[in-house]
Amino acid sequence: MTWLAPEVRREDPPLIAGERVALQGWLDYHRATLLAKCAGLTGDQLARRSVEPSALSLLGLVRHMSDVERWWFRRFTGQAELSGVHWGETEDRDFEAAEGASAEADLATYAAECAAADVATRAFSLDDTFPHPNPGKDHRVDLRWIYLHMIEEYARHNGHADLLRERIDGATGD
Repeated sequence: MTWLAPEVRREDPPLIAGERVALQGWLDYHRATLLAKCAGLTGDQLARRSVEPSALSLLGLVRHMSDVERWWFRRFTGQAELSGVHWGETEDRDFEAAEGASAEADLATYAAECAAADVATRAFSLDDTFPHPNPGKDHRVDLRWIYLHMIEEYARHNGHADLLRERIDGATGD
């Protein structure tokens, strides 16, 4: 039997909630949206570069977001080393090395990184600050900023995922 990316249950973010609950709700919604775009596809379909000559693929996006989750949530809170999950010699390795045979493991890694990110942030308030990682930038960001940045990162990449999925099998939707 051929492995298929599992179906995902996506919950709408709360309409009325405290700030932390609202931010987590939107983050979880976007995480689930990325997985929903992958649902029902084989590893080879997930790894397909559907917009040539780009190396962008659904699996590459999942691998990239594993790294981004680790970088922004776990590295900032001091709970992971600087290196990414998939990065090799270049940061684009998460896209370039995406192969269908690793899809099931890559989706499991993504889920583990999201869970670890949630655990890592629990000990901090939204007002806690961390040094910005860009060289030459001498400023700090608070956890609230990191949540907002991650929501923005997912929103942008979920737009890419929409186009990639449509090119693979014509599926469109939320």
